[in-house]
Amino acid sequence: MSLINTIIKNTGKNRVVIAALGDSLTYGWLVSKGYLDFLEEMLNEKYPDIEILIKNHGVPGDTAGDGLRRISRVTGDKPDLCFVQFALNDAFTGITPEMFKKNIAQIILKIQNSLPAEILLLTSVPVNSPYENRIAESFYQIIKECGEEFNVPVAGVHEYWKKKISSGTSHASLVQGDGVHPVEKGYRFMAEAVMELL
Repeated sequence: MSLINTIIKNTGKNRVVIAALGDSLTYGWLVSKGYLDFLEEMLNEKYPDIEILIKNHGVPGDTAGDGLRRISRVTGDKPDLCFVQFALNDAFTGITPEMFKKNIAQIILKIQNSLPAEILLLTSVPVNSPYENRIAESFYQIIKECGEEFNVPVAGVHEYWKKKISSGTSHASLVQGDGVHPVEKGYRFMAEAVMELL
């Protein structure tokens, strides 16, 4: 059963509040439509009888530790579903894998102890440099481990992108000039990856 259907079944409501905690990929860096905008459109099309309200708590440059420090803003929305998306800033600003895992685990526990909300963890996007991508994917593996440990689903955004790339879509066509932040096409793919669980 999809997360949206699970929420509707458990709450009996026809209104779902989603709070998204993350970094610039959640915020929607330098685009008119980020993944949450595309996701809202997709959810409204799939669930026309359900009111979907999405709260964007993405902050560019944030690490999982930053997200943990502002988790009360997310829980204060009393959401039915929480997205948690971090990794790249942690991976490339000196945060150790051990600290990253601890912070993701604490975010999950804070949400679980505050709310009867579902949680969805997201990986971020693949990066073009093979060396840097290996580092990024080691952090994505930690996200998967946290999902298994806490029985929380994980949307493998980087894996979805890799499937699209292997099918002929160029990585360069999905990212801005920095090679990391998505253009709108990349954000649409990010939303599609999330929709597979919704």
